[in-house]
Amino acid sequence: MLRLADGERLLPVTPGLGAATAVLLLAAVAVAGWGRLGHGRAVLRAGLRAVVQLAVVALVITWVVGSRWWSALFVLLMFSVAVRTAGRRMVPAPGRGWPWAAVPIGAGVLPVLVLLLGSGLLPPKGLSVIPVAGILIGGALTATSLSGRRAMDELRQRHGEVEAALALGFEERDARMEICRTAAATSLVPALDQTRTVGLVTLPGAFVGMLLGGASPVQAGAVQLFVLVGLLAVESVAVVVVLELVGRGLVDARRPGEVIG
Repeated sequence: MLRLADGERLLPVTPGLGAATAVLLLAAVAVAGWGRLGHGRAVLRAGLRAVVQLAVVALVITWVVGSRWWSALFVLLMFSVAVRTAGRRMVPAPGRGWPWAAVPIGAGVLPVLVLLLGSGLLPPKGLSVIPVAGILIGGALTATSLSGRRAMDELRQRHGEVEAALALGFEERDARMEICRTAAATSLVPALDQTRTVGLVTLPGAFVGMLLGGASPVQAGAVQLFVLVGLLAVESVAVVVVLELVGRGLVDARRPGEVIG
């Protein structure tokens, strides 16, 4: 249980915490339903899945982090789930495109992890690698899902402009990129806003967690800065790779070479 500097407990794990969490989840479901957002059931399922998944992780994480091999398998599991989730967002209908989601996520996350481990900044221990990898994979997942979905939607809505560009002599990749690049690039806005407003609007979890764990404000700030910059790098790479895949039609559920319409 975490305690503040004055000894006060931070979110003590009591029946009251469980009740408050349940009330907030039901409120989220009710608001989504009342606002006709179309995600009421999805909110409920997401909340219930989070309960189950966190319970399982809490049970296994203590012995997973003690082994490098098990830690590596756990990171691979996180990567696989992220690929599946991002792929289904990019290509909701059954098709052959979703496995390509592994490319932008891997291209963004792997170089950063290799840099951290190779330079010695990140100890090769499960307790260090798993949370850092989780943060980076989560950022790549978000960027891949958003950029892929927005690029595909833009191509569907503006397929006439793609056809016009093809008629003017553009290559198919270039025609697609001209239409979907701007929409896909907006997926970087959340990461940019978080970095711009850190310390002024939000205090991210890594920063607060290190302070509560006894680190100095300078140490906590340095680590959080690295995490934010690392996420910007990971998400930028992911978006660029997604654009290339969409431009070449590799994540389209239709036949290769067929314009989305």
